[in-house]
Amino acid sequence: MDNSFPILIVEDNPVSLKMLEMMMRKAGYEVVLAKDGFQALSILQDQFFPIVITDWVMPKLNGLELCQRIRQMNSSGYVYLILFTTKDSKGDIVAGLEAGADEYLTKPVNPDELFARLKTAKRILKLESSLKKKNEEIRLLSITDQLTGAFNRQYLSEQFPAEIKKCSRYRQPLSLLMCDIDNFKKINDSYGHSTGDLLLQGFAGRLKKSLRKEIDWIVRFGGDEFLIVMPNIDLNGACGAAERLCALFSEEDFAIKDRQIRITASFGVSAIDPIRQDNPIIPESLIEQVDECLHQAKKAGKNRIQTITCQNYLPVGN
Repeated sequence: MDNSFPILIVEDNPVSLKMLEMMMRKAGYEVVLAKDGFQALSILQDQFFPIVITDWVMPKLNGLELCQRIRQMNSSGYVYLILFTTKDSKGDIVAGLEAGADEYLTKPVNPDELFARLKTAKRILKLESSLKKKNEEIRLLSITDQLTGAFNRQYLSEQFPAEIKKCSRYRQPLSLLMCDIDNFKKINDSYGHSTGDLLLQGFAGRLKKSLRKEIDWIVRFGGDEFLIVMPNIDLNGACGAAERLCALFSEEDFAIKDRQIRITASFGVSAIDPIRQDNPIIPESLIEQVDECLHQAKKAGKNRIQTITCQNYLPVGN
């Protein structure tokens, strides 16, 4: 982080506000000004500021209340709060820190002290950003299949029920595709597991490139089986996608090591239509259903698609 990132300054005194602005801009900081706490909250709704400098004594909404409101906001990152005031008793300092302030400076503000505190703020924010990034990386690893880069079963169990609730809430269809590589065991036996692994990587990569980015998502369900979740796609649309994928795999070789490997794939397709849906949908049962569709496609000769529509789908046990 450098001095170019924006800082929000909240001060009801026009003279003090202008002096702070000039001081900060001279030091190379980009600042946005708010004349009271409510204006500051309005600005923060539209733009994230990693540092907020606020006066304590202000009409309508004072600095302590503003700090508390900011701490309650769902911000995209940590907000470092610096509180300015003429109050300097130990009780006042404790009150400011308990309200959520990170730093406390008395007026009149000493520029050197302010800039020293800003350097501290930037170090802390940089550490917070690094920690957040590391946690995101750990989270991604926990829900990703290491071989293919597709999501894993853990992600499926967490996310799929939410997708069903979403499609039900907005009365939108949702489709599932389950597919696998025909005769994959023979490929492993003939060329070895390292070649099989590379084939799985290429297969998953080709699936990803052929689907809607940031909408459809792919799970490595097990072995060479992959499950594709397609929100807001009805049965006809899902069947069309499956047909295109089926043709793609049967027509284009995979270049692996020094070989050109031609494969085929089989697909099971299932869809739910909330408009026609009378009963709750059990996520596990829906997955079992599309898995059975895939089984029927394999049983019927492979390199084909088997479909089913879930209407009036009953929960398990009914």
